[in-house]
Amino acid sequence: MAKSRNNLLGVGGQRKKLSRAEQQGAGTARDSDRKVAEDKKQELVRKMRERAEAQAATAAEQDAPPAQS
Repeated sequence: MAKSRNNLLGVGGQRKKLSRAEQQGAGTARDSDRKVAEDKKQELVRKMRERAEAQAATAAEQDAPPAQS
């Protein structure tokens, strides 16, 4: 006899139990840690881009022939 495809009990996985604070709308510490990590990453990327642009600008100035008057 073929397997029954109608029994989907447990197919979607289990839900995480929410703490009282989470049920009342407060986020977890993990969420705030992710936010802090994302902010740090964005700041680092911004600094790296600024450094790369500055290096490219100085390299372009050094490679350019001096202006004649």
